[in-house]
Amino acid sequence: MHKNFAKEAFTIYIQTSMWGSLEVQEEVVYQFPKGLPGFEEETEFAIVPWEDTPFSYLQSTREPELAFLLVSPFTFVPDYSFELAEVDKEELGIVEQVSVYSMVTIHSQANKSTMNLLAPIVLNPEQRLGKQVVLHHSDYNTRHLIWTEDDAKSVKGGV
Repeated sequence: MHKNFAKEAFTIYIQTSMWGSLEVQEEVVYQFPKGLPGFEEETEFAIVPWEDTPFSYLQSTREPELAFLLVSPFTFVPDYSFELAEVDKEELGIVEQVSVYSMVTIHSQANKSTMNLLAPIVLNPEQRLGKQVVLHHSDYNTRHLIWTEDDAKSVKGGV
């Protein structure tokens, strides 16, 4: 007799400084085996969407105060591209699926907000593994303006 077992999604509760106790599904929790540069001891993060915006937060599951603002770089730089090194592909177990984010620095003047194109966050959604990859020999920079002055005016000074 053959039985089909549906894979159950598990709910995880994490503490955050922005939202208090937050309920997230396990499929949005990623392991970063080497942590992030400067935060090597933090190895587990949840991707938390910022509703009604293109942004998300990379929230530590252990440290409520540790969260980074992310955005898909393709939202603002459609021709963004890079070759992921074989060592990074192997480390992340990437076969087909991959998600890419850039860390964002919001400035009080929206037209000065930037994203880091030189060191993207690369995720394997199948294995739920992540890594911040530094693109050596790249013309991208760590402070790429997100909006032009005209774009920023339409945002009305903030995100």
